[in-house]
Amino acid sequence: MTDPTVVAVERDGDGRHLARELRDGAFLAPRPLLPCPGRIRIALVGIRAGLLAGDELDLNISVGPGAHLELVEPAGLVAYDHRGGRARWRARVDIAEGGELTWHGLPFVVSSGADVERAMDARLAAGARMLWRDTLVLGRSGERGGRIRATTRVTYEDQELLVEDLDLTDPEVRELPGLLGPNRVIGSVAALGATPPGPPHPYRMDLAGPGAQVRLLDTVAPAVEAELSQVWESWLSP
Repeated sequence: MTDPTVVAVERDGDGRHLARELRDGAFLAPRPLLPCPGRIRIALVGIRAGLLAGDELDLNISVGPGAHLELVEPAGLVAYDHRGGRARWRARVDIAEGGELTWHGLPFVVSSGADVERAMDARLAAGARMLWRDTLVLGRSGERGGRIRATTRVTYEDQELLVEDLDLTDPEVRELPGLLGPNRVIGSVAALGATPPGPPHPYRMDLAGPGAQVRLLDTVAPAVEAELSQVWESWLSP
């Protein structure tokens, strides 16, 4: 299944936010939420169980000039035991000049036996911004967790801003000291296209261009989620 979920928003001459295109994909359906001042809110609602072996979840997100899109995930995603197969999750994001995307992702759980390729490809024009929260969880309760390779490529004005390749496909390697060790939760908040405000954080990494990232590791999710929530709130645009 390769039908992509499509979300395209824009801002008209009167400053109103409009959903130019909302198209259901194989796994997610975009649904408008109640309007908020200064932005349009779209929920990504699950319409099919997944990810199973052979599944391909594709997202195409487009934000027009000066528009602000907030993506809401009512529920996280679980990659189940693929029994020797593989699955793929891929997002393509395009943010035009002065546009903004706020995406509070919920946990992406990689069950034991799963084998997932996940890719985020975002292109930001001049003055565009993106705030993205992401949490990977290796295994459900009591599980070691499956295989995942998560790549991220973000460009700003056609220059690379954040390029990352998290190869967590081999449990024996990722559990070594100096890598994940005993941790199975990897959470992050990334501000892209603008240097975020807020108090200093010991795990903050400022990017070579406009932006910063905080990444946390832990054996359980609640501690990571609580600390990332503080970072998220301090980095939100006024």
